[in-house]
Amino acid sequence: MPLCFKLILAGPGVIVVGLGVAMWYGSARWSRTTSSQVQKLTEVAAQQQPALVGFQDFDELPAPVAKYLRFALREGQPTVRSVRLRRVGELRGIGEQEWSPYQATQFIGAGRPGFVWDANIRMGLMRIRVRDSYVVGKAAGRVSLFSIVTLADQQDTAELNSGALHRYLAELVWMPTAFLPGQGVTWTPMDTTTALATITDAGTTVSLEFRFNEAGEVASIYTPARYAVVDGGYQQMPWAGHMRRYEERDGMRIPIEAEVEWHLPTERFPVWKGTITEVSYNLVR
Repeated sequence: MPLCFKLILAGPGVIVVGLGVAMWYGSARWSRTTSSQVQKLTEVAAQQQPALVGFQDFDELPAPVAKYLRFALREGQPTVRSVRLRRVGELRGIGEQEWSPYQATQFIGAGRPGFVWDANIRMGLMRIRVRDSYVVGKAAGRVSLFSIVTLADQQDTAELNSGALHRYLAELVWMPTAFLPGQGVTWTPMDTTTALATITDAGTTVSLEFRFNEAGEVASIYTPARYAVVDGGYQQMPWAGHMRRYEERDGMRIPIEAEVEWHLPTERFPVWKGTITEVSYNLVR
């Protein structure tokens, strides 16, 4: 058989092998970058000084916050340096009707705000990788097709940093010792079941309303103005989260299920829902 025909017949196989190699390389590079960001987060969290939970420290907090911390924590337990979460769930963009399943690993650090969220999303035959992060005062968001083709890449804008800090503050329900006095979150009473949490980092300040139920759980969070990406630009819109099914992990009661929504002019539009499948805490000893 002439060489040219052999090459033609071999062409599809060469393409498949080449694509496989490209995907392997892209995935390895993605993992290295994620590991590097997690390492930075870990180094910052490692600077946190040892501390124990003391219920007497709650006396100056708003009543619903003090009740929540007594519900979520145990007297004398060590504070958390960082946590690794594994989640499964579904997500979609604003205005989209179809949900896409995802699996994600997230690292959240204490001491100074920080997180790294690494997700695999299935959209039909496509596999999308998403990495959102906030490390040392800078947020970043990257979206890739099959870990090869970059679909979106944003870094360190005022809007992105603000949105990431809102997210960090909401997700401290999975690391409740970060709500303790002296850990960086300040509380302002609003009513008997609501308190305003505020946090500042790298010149950015954000606040969230935390709403508590009769059991002492954080039932929901809300802000009238978090930055969302709309039509390729940023727009501030009301944003809320709902937490449920609290279970004990390493002596802390945390929500196992959660859902997030944007409040559009005509409706409340859920965009994310997830279930915790694994929790691993790194405690300050």
